[in-house]
Amino acid sequence: MQIEKQIIIIGAGPIGIACALECKKHGWDYLVLEKGSLTNSLFNYPLNMTFFSTSEKLEIDRIPFISNNPKPSRNEALEYYRRVTTANTLNINLYEKVESIKKHEETFLLKTDKAEYRAHKVIIATGFYDIPNYLNVKGEQLPKVMHYYKEAHPFTLQNVAVVGASNSSVDASLEIYRKGGNVTMIVRGHEIGERVKYWVRPDVINRIEEGSIKAFFNSEIHTIEPHQITVKTPEGLKTIPNDYVIALTGYRPNFDFLKQAGVTFSEDKKHIPTYNDETMETNVDGLYLAGVICGGMETHKWFIENSRIHAKLIAEALEKSPSTLQIKA
Repeated sequence: MQIEKQIIIIGAGPIGIACALECKKHGWDYLVLEKGSLTNSLFNYPLNMTFFSTSEKLEIDRIPFISNNPKPSRNEALEYYRRVTTANTLNINLYEKVESIKKHEETFLLKTDKAEYRAHKVIIATGFYDIPNYLNVKGEQLPKVMHYYKEAHPFTLQNVAVVGASNSSVDASLEIYRKGGNVTMIVRGHEIGERVKYWVRPDVINRIEEGSIKAFFNSEIHTIEPHQITVKTPEGLKTIPNDYVIALTGYRPNFDFLKQAGVTFSEDKKHIPTYNDETMETNVDGLYLAGVICGGMETHKWFIENSRIHAKLIAEALEKSPSTLQIKA
């Protein structure tokens, strides 16, 4: 049996929730499909993560976000978006993965692992946290290599290599060091990233300078073995003892999923999807993008703070679309 909806939103992160709120306000018959938990990407953030943005910049639809500190924590954000969702009784199906989306005449056919849907309009707000940027080195398949970091406790008294110099890499390195791990940072650039949180960057630089955290700059992992790694440095190959590798080298959107839906991309390394920045509509009529996914490989370009507006831009465009108003909730 095929379920018909006016609008289907793929992704129940903060921006997907913002889109759902706009649909509800307009009385449109919508459904949000999410393959994981509510705000799945935020849920997978490190337990002790603190946002760079202040709480008011993470708010959606002018619903106040009250935080105990100027910079809210992961748990506070989860609570906020959870309360926004439940208080507004938004229509969201969790743990339902969209497997395919195809344009058929004037509507879209979507198949999930649980049902089939027909929608007049589709909004994709899936973010970019699902697919890691792999190192592509020998030994990366070993179980001691991970591309996500949750908490420091398992790495106490262990030799840990943290790859990268972004916020996530720096946070993991400092936490593991302070929980008794022996941390070595492997950084491709010549310094700690300039976009690292301003109150954290001096901390990690000082720890490196005093020798509490070791760091190889202008370097990359050459090979990974069960009990050691070899690092390619400006001085040549260096082999060091190692129990775990945490490769926090960034993530990328699911480009294959967008391509399957008919979305085209810029022909450069940025791989930015084609969309109208005034309406957020892609080259596929009736298919819209919202949130971080709009940045392609430039995953630092869009975030909650500056992509909240996408929901309203899409709603304004849908208001002007006669086909959107054919079905009422």
